[in-house]
Amino acid sequence: MKVIIAAAGTAGHINPGIAIANKIKQEQKDSEILFIGTTRGLENDLVPRAGYSLKTIEAYGLSKQISIDNLKKMYKTCKGYGEAKKIIREFKPDIVIGTGGYICGATITAAHQLKIPTMLHESNAFPGKAVKMLAKKTDTILVSFPDAKSRMKRAKHVVHTGTPVKIKKQTYGIKEKGKILRELGLNEIKPIVVVSGGSQGAQKINEAMLALVKNKKNKNYQVIWATGPKQFDKIEKEIKINLVDGIKILPYIYHMEEIMNIADLAIGRAGAMTVTEIANLGKPSILVPLPNVSHNHQLYNAQVLEKVGATKIILNEELTGEKLNREIENIVLDPVRMKEMGQNALQLSTNCVEDKIYQEVINLLERKGRK
Repeated sequence: MKVIIAAAGTAGHINPGIAIANKIKQEQKDSEILFIGTTRGLENDLVPRAGYSLKTIEAYGLSKQISIDNLKKMYKTCKGYGEAKKIIREFKPDIVIGTGGYICGATITAAHQLKIPTMLHESNAFPGKAVKMLAKKTDTILVSFPDAKSRMKRAKHVVHTGTPVKIKKQTYGIKEKGKILRELGLNEIKPIVVVSGGSQGAQKINEAMLALVKNKKNKNYQVIWATGPKQFDKIEKEIKINLVDGIKILPYIYHMEEIMNIADLAIGRAGAMTVTEIANLGKPSILVPLPNVSHNHQLYNAQVLEKVGATKIILNEELTGEKLNREIENIVLDPVRMKEMGQNALQLSTNCVEDKIYQEVINLLERKGRK
């Protein structure tokens, strides 16, 4: 099987593409897989690191406003469409799959024009502009959340598969959990709250956490807090000056699977992969959706968990250290509620995601007579 995967920008777009590629290679070892991305995104690091070839084209998000900058981007994006078409013609793929980013517009459109089977994966509960625009041109659209299906009315064929994520549910014994906590300077007695604003951190969450711990509000629970590399030194200095106990501060949590599995409560933004991981692990959560993103999609992601009673949403503009501490204590000091929230989250968990996606790839190729 020859496959092109279009993925660009953030890890939330690229990692699902890599997971799909890995699954295809696992099932069909002689498969040839090529990624198409831009020169600007994380794909330039993540794709080669995963062992796949990457070709880059020009692609930008376009604004409705008329400006010289937007006209330049429009010209470059049109040029990128031609570049994508050339790559597809030379590689001759059996299928073209898009997993997110502006790159999908040019690549899926080019594949459609060349009559190559196309597939898109949408991680968010509220589909982005590119997916909606490409709905009629795409043979199969895979969605992470069932809610997204009703928002894809123009699509030919929509299937709920879930999103491939790295973090899986694991069971740790009392001794294993104790060892992990002791290495972090924490104990097995008080509840564990893990706080992360993503790989780069989230300033608003960090500000609320800093106010919380400087006032020593975390007397009833312990915190494992990833600040993001750029904000770490300043925050760590302030924490040390105030000598706060029961907190482990890190620039980044490299062993997140381990930490998420032993945590009692997760706090963070509401990106699609974060929400999926919380559901798969069955963790109660407090989510602070990132504002000012396309269609406010993080709020829609968080509401998927809120509808089943699995999370507490705090809007970005309403987040303070006092409010955050109050919501943390409302959950961790109520074991019954904490357990119920975790069980509610598990209702939304998706299993065997890679298997489901691979089967949809095979189904599409069979429909198109390419298998």
